[in-house]
Amino acid sequence: MRKLILKMSMSLDGFVVGPDGKQDWIFRSSDKGSNGWELELICHAGLHAMGSFTYREMATYWPWSTEVFAEPMNAIPKVVFSHRSLAELTRDVDGPAPALKDARKAQPTAAVLESWRNPRVLSGELSAELRRLKEEPGKDIVLYGGASLAQNVVKTGLVDEYFILTHPIALGRGLPLFSSLEEPVDLELDYARAFETGAVAHLYRPKKR
Repeated sequence: MRKLILKMSMSLDGFVVGPDGKQDWIFRSSDKGSNGWELELICHAGLHAMGSFTYREMATYWPWSTEVFAEPMNAIPKVVFSHRSLAELTRDVDGPAPALKDARKAQPTAAVLESWRNPRVLSGELSAELRRLKEEPGKDIVLYGGASLAQNVVKTGLVDEYFILTHPIALGRGLPLFSSLEEPVDLELDYARAFETGAVAHLYRPKKR
C-alpha cells in the first residue's frame, strides 16, 4: 500500500493560510535549501493530489514556469478532489496566470498541457477515495491542499507522513491545519532540518498504537 503524504507550509503559530486567504508569506523565507528539500519530495511522488482551488492555481502556473519544480509538477499524474465536473474544473486553465504573461516562461508541450487539462477528478466521500488511492499500485501520493481540503484529510486519520515546512512568521489569525481534529493525534518526529532563512522542515509520522 502506498503512503499518503501531506506537504504543507505553516506559520510559526500553526496557520497554513493567513486571514486574507493568502500564502505569499511563504516565499519570504524560501531559499535554495528549502527548495531542494521540497524538490526531493516532489520528484519521488507517484501522484499529485489537490483541491480545486489549488489545482486551478497550479494548472495556470507550472506549464509555463521555468522553475526547478516545473518538470516534476508537469510530468507526474494529478488527481483533484472536487464536486465540479471536469469541464467546469478545467475552464479557463488553458493559458498562463496573469503574473506569468509578461515574464520569462516556458513553452509547454502538448503532453504537459494534457497532463493539467485532463486530471483525474474524484468527487466521492473523502475517506473512501483516499483509501482507494492508497490501495492502488505506484509511488506515494503527495497532497498539497488547499487549506480546507488539508484540514479534512487530516481529520480522516489516513495521512502516513506530514512534511511540514514551518516559516519564521506569526500570522495571528488564519486557517490552522489541525483544528478539525476531534481528539489529539500523537506524532513522532523523524527529523527536523533548519535552513538559512529560518524556515524549518519537519517530517512527522502518526505514532502506531
